[in-house]
Amino acid sequence: MKIGIIVGSTRPGRRARPVAEWVHQVASQRTDATFELVDVSDYALPLLDEPMPAMTGTPYTHAHTLAWSETIRALDGFIIVTPEYNHGTSAALKNALDYLYAEWNNKAVGFVSYGTNGGVRAVETLRMVAGDLQMADVTMQVALSIFSDFTEEHTVLASDYHLKRLDTMLDQLIRWTTALASARRS
Repeated sequence: MKIGIIVGSTRPGRRARPVAEWVHQVASQRTDATFELVDVSDYALPLLDEPMPAMTGTPYTHAHTLAWSETIRALDGFIIVTPEYNHGTSAALKNALDYLYAEWNNKAVGFVSYGTNGGVRAVETLRMVAGDLQMADVTMQVALSIFSDFTEEHTVLASDYHLKRLDTMLDQLIRWTTALASARRS
């Protein structure tokens, strides 16, 4: 089972990458799945430029979409690391989600967020998007405060509370990813 940890911000000086690396470090200690970092910034996705909506199943026309599709299709589930900007997720992450449709279907997703209020409002919007993409979102989330959960260098200061929530979220994610395996095969 392969779980992608999606780095959901492309902003210079972003905290998403160190958060995703922390999640990867913790998750990689598990033996029930493998985990890989998937950085949205590596795909240089312009504002949605495919001529047809992904939901139509029309073949993609751009190399960047094909590369993004190949990466997401190969994964069984996801952990999305999202900032909260103005009560929502980053435009880059929303754009990356909108590029594809079938590649997201019947896969589980968990969320790790950060922001002034832990990024919880960004996750609220992402849960609706995930539902429309036919993804199963798990209940537990990890919410990090930019005021107390990072060093000045943006390293995560994980408390026992955050580690316990991450472990629970990973348990839920693995359980749902396993349960959805037969749906992904059909």
